[in-house]
Amino acid sequence: MTDISYMNQVASSDTALMKTIGSFIKHHRLLQNKTQKQLAEDAGIVRSTLSLFEKGENTSLLVFIQLLRALKLLYLLKDFQVTSQISPLQLAKLEQTKRIRARRITKIKTMPKSEW
Repeated sequence: MTDISYMNQVASSDTALMKTIGSFIKHHRLLQNKTQKQLAEDAGIVRSTLSLFEKGENTSLLVFIQLLRALKLLYLLKDFQVTSQISPLQLAKLEQTKRIRARRITKIKTMPKSEW
């Protein structure tokens, strides 16, 4: 992604971004040669909802996910997964505490108690 395209997205209004998402769905629907009716049935929504979504007028996250699933584009959401990463300092500390050798466990003999 170039800095210019990112700046354009930041400067865009919410309505313009919704229209961009709608155009994205329409573009991929047409690439897969699906009618609005077919895609709507696959996504479990009505055709009018899809039509409004493609125009950027009626967007909801649930509908967006359903459409991505129906278009087999759900993998696009992988960037939203949160993964925890260990910092290099924490990793170095963990390496220091890691055992290097095994040691034999010895039984401690108990001495009989003295009567003193």
